[in-house]
Amino acid sequence: MIALTAVSGKEFYLNCDLIYRVDHSFDTIITLTDGKTVRVTESEKEIVEKVIQYKRRIYNGLSEGEL
Repeated sequence: MIALTAVSGKEFYLNCDLIYRVDHSFDTIITLTDGKTVRVTESEKEIVEKVIQYKRRIYNGLSEGEL
């Protein structure tokens, strides 16, 4: 799961395996596989980097501090 910030300022965790697409309008909009959308303050590039870091930890068996 990756930590993100909703446009309301509240931090939450999202299962990145549920991401269908990421778009930018005024905010960054994440569309989930079930069609629901989430608006966040992070940029598209930040989200991609968070997903990459998360997947690396999973596939390499590393904890967050070891990356």
